[in-house]
Order: sequence, then structure tokens, then C-alpha cells
Amino acid sequence: MTGGVQNTAFPLGGPPPTVTVMAPVPTPPAQPDDAPDSYVGLDAAGAELQARERGWSTVRSLPPGAIITMEYRAGRLNFEVRDGRVARCWKG
Repeated sequence: MTGGVQNTAFPLGGPPPTVTVMAPVPTPPAQPDDAPDSYVGLDAAGAELQARERGWSTVRSLPPGAIITMEYRAGRLNFEVRDGRVARCWKG
């Protein structure tokens, strides 16, 4: 007891516990307002150029059945390419 006041919040008289504050959840960057289906049927090189001009930061061309990581990445556009043409397209 110090100066006639007893610390009842922390009975052992020690300092208050350290409080850890978590960082805020980051806001993902905006991605282009673009329809992935609009790339289907285009030649792969032209589709990639068009995607970059429309603001996609990453364009990934993949062969059919490729084994890929499935994490979502804002700003990435994926192309499945068959015979030099985009057969399928999706965001992330």
C-alpha cells in the first residue's frame, strides 16, 4: 500500500499488463473494372497486352491443366491458353 491507496485492479501491485493491438486489415488495391470473359477467344499475346493496358498489374498465362497456387491476388488476371488462344480467364 502506497500513500494510503491500495491498487485493487492489480492485486500484486505490479504494472498493468501489456496490451497488444493488432494491425488493421489492409484494404486490397482496386482492380480494373473489366470482364474476364471478354478475353476468351483472343490470341494470348494480344490478350496480355490488352489486360496490361486496362490496368492489370499481373497477367498469368497457363497451359490447360496446369498445377497452380490458388491464393487470391488482387490485380492479377489468369489466362488458360490453348493453341495460342485464351480458352478461359479469371481474376485473382
